[in-house]
Amino acid sequence: MPAVTVDNPLTLPKVAASGDAAARPVLAVTTAPSGFEGEGFPVRRAFAGINYRHLDPFIMMDQMGEVEYAAGEPKGTPWHPHRGFETVTYLIDGTFVHQDSNGGGGTIENGDTQWMTAGSGLLHIEAPPESLVMSGGLFHGLQLWVNLPKADKMMDPRYQDIRGGEVQLLASPDGGALLRVIAGELDGHQGPGITHTPITMIHATVRPGAEVTLPWREDFNGLAYVLAGRGTVGAERRPIAMGQTAVFGTGGSLTVRADERQDGHTPDLEVVLLGGRPIREPMAHYGPFVMNSQAELKQAFEDFQAGRLGTVPAVHGM
Repeated sequence: MPAVTVDNPLTLPKVAASGDAAARPVLAVTTAPSGFEGEGFPVRRAFAGINYRHLDPFIMMDQMGEVEYAAGEPKGTPWHPHRGFETVTYLIDGTFVHQDSNGGGGTIENGDTQWMTAGSGLLHIEAPPESLVMSGGLFHGLQLWVNLPKADKMMDPRYQDIRGGEVQLLASPDGGALLRVIAGELDGHQGPGITHTPITMIHATVRPGAEVTLPWREDFNGLAYVLAGRGTVGAERRPIAMGQTAVFGTGGSLTVRADERQDGHTPDLEVVLLGGRPIREPMAHYGPFVMNSQAELKQAFEDFQAGRLGTVPAVHGM
């Protein structure tokens, strides 16, 4: 980890918050509980226990792995429906093959992102390729769910396959932090992901002892989730470690710092930074459907059961 990097971050464009930007305070630090998803791959539930008013427009995020599979162990998800939101699968290590009932799909690996706008609905499957099942290997990634506003919930589904080499790479002024902008923008630098709901998604690697203070849109919320390592968040230096999420308050900048000494299995602090403009609409969420009312949820289930979200292909090639 990570798959997309550079030898010398000082060659990249530099980003830093202005000195007069109001620092965002840290409202809370939560610890993600562990569980299993799909056919049994391990996950950490990054947003568990966080009030939705601090998450909006994000719904949930799972850290998948990090796990070293033996031969025959890699697992995925069976066919399942989605409606009313977007799923963002960011694969740091390993390979995943995805397919939907509309004939879409592809392969993501080692720093790639698969951005699926479910919209009006489809059936979807994600699985490791046969080669990985046979050999085993490292698997590590994230899946983020982003809500859609009512006006876009029934739009036609679409995919964005974002290759790892397409992400916008930036650095802190001293080169101590490498920033990968996957979606949205940071200080005028645009990531490749196109979002219906305005968000920013960044994977940052912060070297031991380094600190980065980034400009952050004041109309966005602010979240930081630690994939690996340990450090502090906020000007108050609130401790944070692997599997924990920091919730920031309002302001124009946010700060992340890596501890001088890291855990033995990771050389750096690896953190995902998220911000988005709250939708502030009623949300009815159950399983794979995210709508605005219970009546719309009921309709989604009825449409799924009637086959109106698609049918599983006879041969899906997984």
